[in-house]
Amino acid sequence: MPLHKGQAAHDETPLAVNPFYGEANPVSGMVEAPPKHRLPDGPLPPTTALQLVHDELMLDGNSRLNLATFVTTWMEPQAGALMAECRDKNMIDKDEYPRTAELERRCVAMLADLWHAPDPSAAVGCSTTGSSEACMLAGMALKRRWMRRNADRYPAARPNLVMGVNVQVCWDKFCNFWEVEARQVPMEGDRFHLDPQAAAELCDENTIGVVGILGSTFDGSYEPIQELCAALDALQERTGLDIPVHVDGASGGMVAPFIDEDLVWDFRLPRVASINTSGHKYGLVYPGVGWALWRTPEDLPEELVFRVNYLGGDMPTFALNFSRPGAQVAAQYYTFLRLGREGYRTVQQTTRDVARGLAERIDCLGDFRLITRGDQLPVFAFTTTPEVTAYDVFDVSRRMRESGWLIPAYTFPENRQDLSVLRVVCRNGFTSDLADLFMDDLRRLLPELRKQSGPLTRDKGAATGFHH
Repeated sequence: MPLHKGQAAHDETPLAVNPFYGEANPVSGMVEAPPKHRLPDGPLPPTTALQLVHDELMLDGNSRLNLATFVTTWMEPQAGALMAECRDKNMIDKDEYPRTAELERRCVAMLADLWHAPDPSAAVGCSTTGSSEACMLAGMALKRRWMRRNADRYPAARPNLVMGVNVQVCWDKFCNFWEVEARQVPMEGDRFHLDPQAAAELCDENTIGVVGILGSTFDGSYEPIQELCAALDALQERTGLDIPVHVDGASGGMVAPFIDEDLVWDFRLPRVASINTSGHKYGLVYPGVGWALWRTPEDLPEELVFRVNYLGGDMPTFALNFSRPGAQVAAQYYTFLRLGREGYRTVQQTTRDVARGLAERIDCLGDFRLITRGDQLPVFAFTTTPEVTAYDVFDVSRRMRESGWLIPAYTFPENRQDLSVLRVVCRNGFTSDLADLFMDDLRRLLPELRKQSGPLTRDKGAATGFHH
């Protein structure tokens, strides 16, 4: 969650209220306008409060045109109605809401089967508020298993976690919060994610695990999970070190099983101990819901599971938070039932087709060079060609925002900080028709950009955020 501070010098100008908002006396609505930074002295009519908040939220971007986020921005009305029915159910109260808990259990079983767990009935898992919490839980399990094996050396020995520099920021948070050394494989040349051999070389007796990303947020590419496991197999043969792998499948975990069925990345690889995904990304559910699964109960140390006598029932839980609504879990189960394997395959293939088609058209413009083409995650990144000197990717991002399109422009990490790109995330709901409109707006602004004397963005670090 972002941290906010109170405004240093409060703007005490009250919110402006349209007199027609007053339900009985329109004049009172003008006189009794509420303050912005302190609680009002008294209540407002519900229509007035609704309109005040609604008017301010109109200034937010249009989520359907947000090509920065991986998060689902469209669901069927039926799913929205189902979520409204469940928004008051506390997911943690499993004794009070046993059917919601049963839907969560079924989702875990479906994912265990989808990800080829050796025995889907033995795999354990849970829902989370998103992939970030799921990654934290998986990291905690890795660390606790390492602590068990190294009880004679811990806490004197400092554990470490190996990953690519391209990992989502939640892994940096995990290492910071749980006092684990982050060992990151840098980018090199045209390799923008983890290299299996380089990752193996960073491992030692203090390594709790290696994280592989099935779909890098930087460019949409899959990391080579099978090759990573093979490199760690070879390391074990040479040194005896048995290093588990966690697959962060935040996005790809709900893409690859349907349209990359021959790609081996999941529990078919014995070294993969746990997997997470975001139900609210390519799982096609509104935020926020994630899933964490472990191959066997032994991969999730029992001491991490809390068994609480809560409201009269025994409740095993593994979570960082406590209360959260059951709506997203119900929506995930609805979507699994609604689409099935064939439905998911069609949705994800269509989304990839839109991404690949849009990437090819951008490539044909001549001003841009593709970094990826949307043929793994339905995501692609591109930059300007060396011949383009009048503008840069930050100018493109800024100008496309004028038409409502939110496209992040950002610089790659250490070793490739010379590379700045734009990234387009295609999701269900971003149709071929919307892609046509995107291209129309991009083509329309290019002549103006080409006439600039040079890039206009001075502070590139603040030009646009990198949105995961």
